[in-house]
Amino acid sequence: MSEPYSNEPMLDMYIFETTQNIEQLETLILLCEKNSSYDQESVNEIFRIMHTIKGTSSMMLFNNISTLAHSMEDLFYYIREQKPKDIDYSIVSDLVLEGIDFIKAELQKIMADEPVDGDCAHLIDNIKEFLSLIKQQNHSDIDIKKPVSNSKQQYYIAPDKSGNSLQANYFKATIFFEDGCEMENLRAYTIIHTLKELTQEVYFIPEDIMENDQTAEIIRKQGFKVYVKIDLSYDELHQLLMQTIFLKDLELVQLDNGEELNQYFKPVKRSVEEIPIKIPKIQPQESTSVSVNQNMISVNVEKLDKLMDLVGEMVIAEAMVVQNPDLVGLELNNFYKAARHLHKITSEIQDMVMSIRMVPLSTTFHKMYRIVRDMTRKLHKEVNLKLIGEETEVDKNIIEHISDPLMHLIRNAIDHGIENGDEREALGKPRAGKLILEAKNAGGDVLVIVKDDGRGLNKEKILKRAKENHLLTKPESEMSDREIYELILLPGFSTKDSASEFSGRGVGMDVVLKNLETIGGSVTVDSIEGRGTTITLKIPLTLAIIDGMNIKVGDSRYTIPTVAIKESFRPKETDLIKDPDGNEMIMVRGECYSILRLHEHFGVNTDIKDFSEGILIMVEQGNKSLCLFADQLLGQQQVVVKALPNYIRNFKKIEGLAGCTLLGDGSISLILDIAGLISK
Repeated sequence: MSEPYSNEPMLDMYIFETTQNIEQLETLILLCEKNSSYDQESVNEIFRIMHTIKGTSSMMLFNNISTLAHSMEDLFYYIREQKPKDIDYSIVSDLVLEGIDFIKAELQKIMADEPVDGDCAHLIDNIKEFLSLIKQQNHSDIDIKKPVSNSKQQYYIAPDKSGNSLQANYFKATIFFEDGCEMENLRAYTIIHTLKELTQEVYFIPEDIMENDQTAEIIRKQGFKVYVKIDLSYDELHQLLMQTIFLKDLELVQLDNGEELNQYFKPVKRSVEEIPIKIPKIQPQESTSVSVNQNMISVNVEKLDKLMDLVGEMVIAEAMVVQNPDLVGLELNNFYKAARHLHKITSEIQDMVMSIRMVPLSTTFHKMYRIVRDMTRKLHKEVNLKLIGEETEVDKNIIEHISDPLMHLIRNAIDHGIENGDEREALGKPRAGKLILEAKNAGGDVLVIVKDDGRGLNKEKILKRAKENHLLTKPESEMSDREIYELILLPGFSTKDSASEFSGRGVGMDVVLKNLETIGGSVTVDSIEGRGTTITLKIPLTLAIIDGMNIKVGDSRYTIPTVAIKESFRPKETDLIKDPDGNEMIMVRGECYSILRLHEHFGVNTDIKDFSEGILIMVEQGNKSLCLFADQLLGQQQVVVKALPNYIRNFKKIEGLAGCTLLGDGSISLILDIAGLISK
């Protein structure tokens, strides 16, 4: 099973479809559990999913997954046919969800190219034991027997046979698959794959089984027709084709000669000179009847990443052309007119590619149902999770960074925030707690809000724990409520006296903050004691290309994301303040802001050290602000974010840098990590 597969597209398709089926199954189980009933439609759907997973897993020789799916299929076959009344569906949910967890773990191994060697024997035993129990409790004189397929073991086509032979026999085979087996085109392809290991002369109808999913329906209705010239005897070929998984019917006919087969092979004309060069003519559009029903296709993410990289390179190349130093001082009206047109087109291509990469948050949000379900059971709490704005879209890479933070927040809300039923009733609250997970667009950002109606945060307890751990950076009397609440984001901070299975060890919230800051996001915490806590994650729509303000410090260039800039100004000497420790600050409209001299922070030589000669740029992250002192502003442009070279990340470890980018004149600009500079 650990052998490498020669046919990666099939493996990719298997992983994709099984993952989708598993997610659909999990959602269905949780929905049935929420509604406290398994209606007939749901049972049929669950049976269909398990049947599909069983078949495809068996075909790919992932026998442990196939066997487990088979046992779950048996369970739901009995439920579907017998409709037992005396059955504990909570146990059914537990068994299926445990099976889902097992299959998920095995899929991870497949994706990591590791041996798929999980042992599911105990899960199968539990399912069989439960099935036996409900059969006893719902005794019936009618013996429900599941139809047995004639096909024996399923094979993923990997025969190492060679086809050195006379290839004298001609055959025509018409193959029908079992009803409801799904993916007939994929199954048909496996047959062709097998035959091509034995002979090169194979023709099949429909022809485009791998490119066109609609062929599955054609095969379902008309069968899969195969013409083959092969040196096997009738019995040998019949035996080979009978091994096809989910085979319902096979009509195999030996042809007297190759006349019928040869009509499908068209000789290739090699005469190039005979073909006149034709000037292509624009054909009038026919309003027609070309049937193109497939509006959606699946695309490998790696191809999208590559496309995004190419768009990034195009943006850089455009900047290098338009901002070329050789153009300085030249009157090139036509050039700049063409450059503006080029910029318009590149911007549209960029927007289109970025929109292709955008995926809804719904999948990530729906995973939280399972967490809520498992935690409430173990903690004996009642919590209703409500999802709002799950259709909100963000870049695919962003979603990968927020799954874990969201999981932490949901766990914390249930474990720390929401009280148990008795406590809530004593406080006059509904017995079941309310947990809201909401997403919405806010300019160039997306806000993800986790809100509960639990006990809220205790300011006194937070301050006490912060003082014990020496985490306060200023007198508590000067701290706002939000600043106090946000102390929980510091590493190692926990107000819980004892650690539980889910939280209380002081890890988690700082991980949430770090993950968000990695993608240029921020976290804010609001709470009302006794009424609940609201945690807001602010995340950018995309990471690949950003609007940036280029600045100059000495001979170095830096780029600040424009979303972080509040304003820039040249200060008056009278506005400057210096505390006894030498820290510089400035008063702006009655508010005091710290100043960070970039040339000092990055150790850059510059002649501009007087505030009146340089410029201050006020930046903010979350609810914190800072003034950066630079030599001058160079201008705003779109920049492509590139990772810092390894030697800078691993050896130099310079704080305050998020990445780098290439400017139009070919120079490198370092992108500032605003969150890192503010928290310094």
